Amino acid sequence: MGTEHGVEGLKTILGQVPFPADKERILDRAASLGADDEIMRALRAMPPVDYDRPDDVLRSVPMDESGTDARKESDRARQRREHTKPGLSETMKDTGPVNPIEEETGENRKS
Repeated sequence: MGTEHGVEGLKTILGQVPFPADKERILDRAASLGADDEIMRALRAMPPVDYDRPDDVLRSVPMDESGTDARKESDRARQRREHTKPGLSETMKDTGPVNPIEEETGENRKS
């Protein structure tokens, strides 16, 4: 892979992966292209689902982006709350405000 590391190295690798691809195919391709330990750790930590394009993988890997295109912490928090990948925990999902009557009685008594 050369001297590229981090997110830029991952983008280079993902440019050579035929999509759609599952986690194992992405890991195999990254290893064959000589990805460094940081990239391999990040790829192993991503959810085991099918990815349709490289951007899906970039959103799933736990790597800090550096440079001007880095995502803000608020964007990452929103992504954690609103993710839609099937089979993943949704405990952090923001469900919005709860009606106090419905919460206490189990039903909303509005007529």
